[in-house]
Amino acid sequence: MSIQVEERIGKLNNASARRVIDPDKELTGRIGDGQVIADELLSTVGLDLDLTAEQKAKLSREEIAAIADAGVRFEAVLTAGFALQIVSSKDVVDTRNVYLLHEIGEESRHSRLFIRVVEQLQPTAKNPIDGKLVNFLLRWGSRKIVSLPALLYTLVLAGEEIPDLIQKRSAEHPDTDPFIAEVNKYHRLEEARHLSFARAVLPEVWAKASLVEKVAVRRVAPLVIKGMFETLVHPGVYESIGLPAWDTWKAVNKTPERIAVRHEALRPVLKALVEAGVFREGRIPKGWRQLCGV
Repeated sequence: MSIQVEERIGKLNNASARRVIDPDKELTGRIGDGQVIADELLSTVGLDLDLTAEQKAKLSREEIAAIADAGVRFEAVLTAGFALQIVSSKDVVDTRNVYLLHEIGEESRHSRLFIRVVEQLQPTAKNPIDGKLVNFLLRWGSRKIVSLPALLYTLVLAGEEIPDLIQKRSAEHPDTDPFIAEVNKYHRLEEARHLSFARAVLPEVWAKASLVEKVAVRRVAPLVIKGMFETLVHPGVYESIGLPAWDTWKAVNKTPERIAVRHEALRPVLKALVEAGVFREGRIPKGWRQLCGV
């Protein structure tokens, strides 16, 4: 590891140690009744739907619950990957291992808070994507991801940038439920360090990547990331307010508004990959160009 990278990670370690925020003690509020995010922040904003106030309130709560649920599961995959890296590390006192332990602790606290958010929202939507075959593939895919560091860190960047943009828009909107806004601000504060760490180590991880890892990042990652984004709000959310589940979900993910959110969230990921030497400008694979709208 270069001295510059080591110093950068050392600063991240110091920052994580200096301010440990326990959401169980410092974010003790509750979500209010009714609609929790504004109409223009709903995933259906690009569709010409005549929804009642009750439907919009229900939709807002189901969407936030679905995103929080997905966040818990994604952070569990990251935790597994980071733990595996520590297990296989040649030097346990490596500065990176210290930061990974900080991040595991922070992700654990975030997940506990997200679970509390889901519990307060009391969602009723059933995810039709859930099933024995899908869950088997997810478990199999998760094990593959955590065993390929270059792919893992690429997905770390995507998995942090997507919710960061969604939470930024929500936290800054005056009509967002105050407690949800508070949760979003807290999460973005700590995730900024996680993004900085991933960007710092990605060049080194890429330099050590196997051919399989490189193919996975170039060809497979765009498909996985697109799926991550589109399933943040699963089809059952729309069915919970009386809309056709799959038709609405497909329509939502084709709207210019939704695609614009995806592009804005993921262009920083592509930029980080270019800066890390994964891609060269003018030689971006088609899947990544389509994913990021470049």
